[in-house]
Amino acid sequence: MDQFAVKVFVRLRPSVLDPAGEATKSASIKLGAKGIKSLRIGKMIELKIEGNGENEVREKIDLLCDRLFANTVIEDYDYSLEKL
Repeated sequence: MDQFAVKVFVRLRPSVLDPAGEATKSASIKLGAKGIKSLRIGKMIELKIEGNGENEVREKIDLLCDRLFANTVIEDYDYSLEKL
């Protein structure tokens, strides 16, 4: 079995409003961080996973993302794999 380190990035789709991002942008500007034009908040998930090759691991990650990590109605995801 091969082992992989995976980083999954989940973001709201561009058409979805991000109230937390807007509140953080506003607070950042009040703290003096001028020039912020856009700020959106997402999440990053790190995991180590085993599988019989990269294709099997990608299938597992796609399943996890589709059913657990992301709400695919309003969020997009991508990920990176690194063989350990």
